[in-house]
Amino acid sequence: MRVAPRGKDASMGARNLAIARSRVEDSAKRWAPLPLRLMVGFGFMAHGFAKLSKGPDAFAAILSAMNVPMPHLMAWLTICTELLGGLAFLLGAYVTIASIPMTVVLLVAIFTAHLPYGFSSIKLIGFQGGRAQFGPPGYECNLLYIACMAAVVLSGPGPISLTRRREV
Repeated sequence: MRVAPRGKDASMGARNLAIARSRVEDSAKRWAPLPLRLMVGFGFMAHGFAKLSKGPDAFAAILSAMNVPMPHLMAWLTICTELLGGLAFLLGAYVTIASIPMTVVLLVAIFTAHLPYGFSSIKLIGFQGGRAQFGPPGYECNLLYIACMAAVVLSGPGPISLTRRREV
């Protein structure tokens, strides 16, 4: 028959349990920025590569139709921001600096392209030929990207990052 500890032994056990729980929670919190960093990095790079593969002139034509000044320069700046900023987030290097032009790109996209379509990014408008048909996306995803970048900037890039390697 096992007797439950009393007095000082019981409080020591509870304290050790609290310390162990705190260490596990701290370790888990250290890893929290990683999935955000990877998603932001991959997403930005995917968008940059898509614009590059269709040709920067195609994106510049879209910008020109939207009356964006200097559309060819803006197309290249956007593509470079998406590729280099995405890479910085994937590697966990200079995320604070990279997040500034990345946020600017997202805000410009919100106010020039997505705002008229409202908040929601998913607008199911029909179902045809066994496939869902969607309307134009709102600004929801842009805000999610901005929120993820803010979380990574505020928390730091996490344990698997070039920034972390330099600090050690």
